[in-house]
Amino acid sequence: MAFEGLSSKLQDTIRKLKGKGKLSEKDIKDAMREVKLALLEADVNYKVVKDFVKNVSEKCLGNGVLQSLTPGQQVIKIVNDELTSLMGNSESKLEFSTSGLTVIMLVGLQGAGKTTMGGKLALSLKRKNKKPLLVACDVYRPAAIKQLQVVGKQIEVPVFTMGDKVSPVDIAKASIDFARENGNNVVILDTAGRLHIDENLMEELQNMKLSVKPDEIMLVVDSMTGQDAVNVADSFNSQLDITGVILTKLDGDTRGGAALSIKAITGKPIKFVGSGEKMNDLEVFYPDRMASRILGMGDVLSLIEKAQDSFDENEAKELSNRMLSQEFNFDDYLASMQQMKKLGPLNKIVEMIPGLNKKELQGVDLSQGEKQMGKSEAIIKSMTAAERKHPNLVSGSSSRKKRIANGSGTLVQQVNKVIKDFEMMKKFMKQAKGFQKPGKKGMFGKMPF
Repeated sequence: MAFEGLSSKLQDTIRKLKGKGKLSEKDIKDAMREVKLALLEADVNYKVVKDFVKNVSEKCLGNGVLQSLTPGQQVIKIVNDELTSLMGNSESKLEFSTSGLTVIMLVGLQGAGKTTMGGKLALSLKRKNKKPLLVACDVYRPAAIKQLQVVGKQIEVPVFTMGDKVSPVDIAKASIDFARENGNNVVILDTAGRLHIDENLMEELQNMKLSVKPDEIMLVVDSMTGQDAVNVADSFNSQLDITGVILTKLDGDTRGGAALSIKAITGKPIKFVGSGEKMNDLEVFYPDRMASRILGMGDVLSLIEKAQDSFDENEAKELSNRMLSQEFNFDDYLASMQQMKKLGPLNKIVEMIPGLNKKELQGVDLSQGEKQMGKSEAIIKSMTAAERKHPNLVSGSSSRKKRIANGSGTLVQQVNKVIKDFEMMKKFMKQAKGFQKPGKKGMFGKMPF
């Protein structure tokens, strides 16, 4: 889970401050010492940490926080604002050419994940009604061209290649003409990985930049390399004047120091983050939302957007209506679980839920919830069509339960658990329907609809 260590420590520090009715100057200094250590342990650049702590301390001591009746809340706001500022304040969008053809050049070290990221970016743009073209400019790595072709086939995006005997600069130039002739409006150049100290290969990128004049030069960086990622970004930026950064493997880095340091060191924004291995695991980077996640305040907007992207609106509406009706059955229950799975792994969803105490989840294997969901699906799929449509057929028959358990490779107790969970869901839906009636009061009082 990204920022897990930093998030936990910052939340602990703020919790201590919130527990005090009034704060002294010593309280602030002690808290800032803990914040400083937490940031350094998260592999945030030392200069960035020093400036961050200085800014937060000055604002806490100079904004009437010590005299405030809610000092803890004000400290949270200051820390949140500074974290957001550190990462760039607001979303940095891709710059699209006004001439009709946008060229995006992906650069970075070997193994950073450029080829896969090119595919993810192409898929994201395709879903926004763009017509991307992937271009194989890596003529050095064995099977690099083949890998890009496999990626392109997987997401149904065309790939332009000229083999591995042609200069990458010539390939890039030829791809522009090909894109114009074939109606593509975004060209994504997948360049070879190279060390930033390799003068010849860096010169090749500079020549490519001069030849095709890309609208975006995106540096793909492996976030798990920590401070090295920041040094690489700084070096590539000084030689190519990059327009933005894509962080890969952020889901695998529990520290997150690169995400907090790159903007401050290079002045260039993080535009996207890779959040998983699947082709749709690419997220726009929102500094304010990331700061909110780090401080345990959740990220409701991203959760809503994820749901909107994952769910078919008509299917969701139909399922919602059935869930609120007396017709809710095992088919509907199965459909609701499958909709939930589209949101992604539980550990990612958990990060977006406001007010969730991460300490309470320590030691909890969130993958167990996903495994349990898988078993529940297997149990429901082992039922007959009639049993799924009429749940009472199963709940009152031990022989049917035994047959279902055998068919799904589970135990009768697990079948009983699915039936119990289903009944609880049905009961909750019945209550929810009651809340919708004007003037009806329930556990939440009078509902506003």
